[in-house]
Amino acid sequence: MARWIMIAGAILLVLGAIMHLAPWLLNWFGKLPGDIRIESERGKVFIPITSMIIVSIVLTIIVNIFKR
Repeated sequence: MARWIMIAGAILLVLGAIMHLAPWLLNWFGKLPGDIRIESERGKVFIPITSMIIVSIVLTIIVNIFKR
C-alpha cells in the first residue's frame, strides 16, 4: 500500500512540475471536442467529458501494465 502511495505522489509531483514549468504541454486538456462549456452572465459551467474519458483510458492502461 505504501508503495502505491509513493508512486501516486511521484506522479502528482511530476504533473505539478510540468504544469508549472511548461503549461503549454497540457494546454489541450479541457478544450477537446465533447467538453461542455456553458457561459452566461450569471455563471460558468464546465463539464470535461472527453478529457475525463481519455484520462480514464490512460489510467486503466497504466494500472493494467503495473498489475502484470
